[in-house]
Amino acid sequence: MSLLQSAVSAPSTVRSSPSLSCAAAHPVVASYSVSSTSNSFLLRSSSLKTVTSVSSSKNNKRRGAVGKVRSSLETAGATVGQVTEVTKDTFWPIVNAAGDKTVVLDMYTQWCGPCKVIAPKYQELSEKYLDVVFLKLDCNQENKPLAKELGIRVVPTFKILKHNKIVKEVTGAKFDDLVAAIETVRSS
Repeated sequence: MSLLQSAVSAPSTVRSSPSLSCAAAHPVVASYSVSSTSNSFLLRSSSLKTVTSVSSSKNNKRRGAVGKVRSSLETAGATVGQVTEVTKDTFWPIVNAAGDKTVVLDMYTQWCGPCKVIAPKYQELSEKYLDVVFLKLDCNQENKPLAKELGIRVVPTFKILKHNKIVKEVTGAKFDDLVAAIETVRSS
């Protein structure tokens, strides 16, 4: 069996932890699609959000295929080193893809003055802590179900997650409290 055939064997089923809420608690079925050119194959997992590029290499001393895997976090839509805007539909897939990384969510509204004041400082934090995923959620009508699920009471509110669970919360534009909370969660 070739490397490609073993990588694309029958779809597997992955079940999420029962402690997760929302769509993350439902079973996810992984399916793969394969596309190829003369020298390479591209494996896509639509459910698990991973992309693997496998290419045949004549210069490779070991015969066979050489693979390059983009992280599931990148394919889910988040970029380390910057703040990623999320919606009710994209939040949980990105949090799940973050794995063991700390995730910080800025819950804000367009009309909130303190939200606008802290936004540039939040961006600076995303550039400083490259091992943390920084997200922001506009708590508008469209995203109201997620905001309600996460227990929003005031804006801005910062939720800090680790292993798909909220472990810290900072309410208000309290920059020093936010930095201290991030440091605490990162070191745990």
